[in-house]
Amino acid sequence: MAFVRITMDPAVCTGRACIRGLRFPVARLLSLLAAGETRESILNDYPYLEREDIDEALGYAALLAEDTVVELPSIVQAK
Repeated sequence: MAFVRITMDPAVCTGRACIRGLRFPVARLLSLLAAGETRESILNDYPYLEREDIDEALGYAALLAEDTVVELPSIVQAK
């Protein structure tokens, strides 16, 4: 999958993944979604974002989650 809306530029947000070269990190967009914000509310609050930006950010996150292994703590059940 090619990501044309996600850019990384050392001069913008210290090289973090951003939406279309804007100073809007992908992580911020994903955090808004994770916190329960709707696509509509995000697009209203940030009029320079587009629906396709949200779609691509989710695809980017899915790709990263697929390729990264994260150790999670075991759940210890009480007896």
